Amino acid sequence: MSTNKKPAAGTEQVFPKCKSGIRGLDEITFGGIPKGRPTLIAGGAGSGKTLMSMEFLVRGATDYNEPGVFMAFEETAEELAKNVASLGFDLEALIAQKKFLVDYVRVERSEIEETGEYDLEGLFVRLNHAIDSIGAKRVVLDTIESLFAGLGNEAILRAELRRLFRWLKDKGVTAIITAERGEKSLTRYGLEEYVSDCVILLDHRVQNQISTRRMRVVKYRGSVHGTNEYPFLIDEKGISIMPITSLTLNYEISNKRISSGIPRLDTMLEGKGFYQGSTILISGTAGTGKTSISASFAAATCQRNQRCLYFAFEESPNQIMRNMKSIGIDLEPCVKKGLLKFHAVRSTFYGLETHLVQMQKLIDDFKPDSVIVDPITNLINAGDQNDVKSMLTRLIDYLKAKQITTIFTNLTHLASLETTETEVSSIMDTWILLRDIELGGERNRGIYILKSRGMAHSNQIREFLITSKGVDIIDVYTGPAGVLTGSARLTQENKDKAAEDSRKEETEKLQRDLERQRKLVQAQVEALQAEFTAKEEEVKQKIAQEKRLEKTSSENREEMGRMRKEDKQ
Repeated sequence: MSTNKKPAAGTEQVFPKCKSGIRGLDEITFGGIPKGRPTLIAGGAGSGKTLMSMEFLVRGATDYNEPGVFMAFEETAEELAKNVASLGFDLEALIAQKKFLVDYVRVERSEIEETGEYDLEGLFVRLNHAIDSIGAKRVVLDTIESLFAGLGNEAILRAELRRLFRWLKDKGVTAIITAERGEKSLTRYGLEEYVSDCVILLDHRVQNQISTRRMRVVKYRGSVHGTNEYPFLIDEKGISIMPITSLTLNYEISNKRISSGIPRLDTMLEGKGFYQGSTILISGTAGTGKTSISASFAAATCQRNQRCLYFAFEESPNQIMRNMKSIGIDLEPCVKKGLLKFHAVRSTFYGLETHLVQMQKLIDDFKPDSVIVDPITNLINAGDQNDVKSMLTRLIDYLKAKQITTIFTNLTHLASLETTETEVSSIMDTWILLRDIELGGERNRGIYILKSRGMAHSNQIREFLITSKGVDIIDVYTGPAGVLTGSARLTQENKDKAAEDSRKEETEKLQRDLERQRKLVQAQVEALQAEFTAKEEEVKQKIAQEKRLEKTSSENREEMGRMRKEDKQ
């Protein structure tokens, strides 16, 4: 049975598994290959069968303390040691520690007699001795075609194949048998895949002059396993398989916000910047400043003492650093401190799946806090639109699972500014669009945010400036004539300032006239008040005088009456 889903919690496998130690393989097989049982690795020439089986033994000896025996029918021990030395495998050291044994069995077709008594007893004796001499837990037979090269009797061949696989099971070793790909069947003899408990198919294909290695688990008795094709990479550290097609949408999210490196852009995003672990798409026509925004973000990441991994598909690192230095962004110190790492390669150098594995490997090794992919449109040259979308979707899922904030740049055309050739805008968290605004015989840059999930954001177009001091964003002029930028904006702003100054002067003149009127009225009021006060004082004096005269007259009359002895009633 096979599935791409992980087994439910508590599900028990029919038999224990043996960890291969190969990056990605144990995840695809949900724990490793069947322990104590034979596994078949089939593939064409150059697909990586010998290297994968060799790494299985080396990882077992170094990581799990399980000695291994490599029985070779095509290459000698010296040849094998030289071939795998480039992968960092020191076979001679492992042999000296009795953790590894290479047994080269020379098979000559002319020496094999086809009789009814042909069997593999001699091989069993030799293999048994090799296993017991170092206490081997793992065994590799490479390749099985060489062992039966001179045997033409199909009945004997099938019987001996079954006996070989049964002998390995009875011995209790975890075995890998390699086999060449057949023309009409999975293997040359068409029997090995049926008697094996696990079958792994390796493929090395070339499409559009681009080669890609892929792996698929054809069957796995008694265990769930990933059934898709998985790209894998062979480099100086061995084999890396990227099983990202099995990822689900259950990754964690963060509410932490990080700066874009451009203060005004942060302001447009609630004044806080991007969500950590989110994906940002910056699209625009050529020359609008996509790389400049990316470089600003990279510099801001390094200023926070965090790591940034920059994938460049158009320019070399030196060219990017030189160009960015001209606008005040010096990335060279970040590179020297080990906080910024460039990986620059033409998109046509690898196939899409190899690009994916290479990027995953670099991310795992460098462990960045942020990633820049500049630009994703170049990947169209390495595959068709659907393949690119699939590759980017899996890359985005992988980055989100690791909480890595990522900026993707995308080259658009004037006829389709709000679309992307790879059709990945729908799975981006934030989409920033840069565009040229042509007005008055000149072209200027504009920036606006098409979407930003989970936050309020500005919906206004702003002018995007690239200066010698870095990137700046300023308000555009919006009036009856529409949006103005560049010299048209400056001209209109000067007119508006002149009109404002004129209105200000007129207002100040009115204020001065009003102040003079106020002072004149106040003076008149004060004069009238003074006149009123003087008149009031005069009247008061006359009233007081009249009262005194009246009192004096009254007193005189009373005195005269007393003198006359008047008799008043």
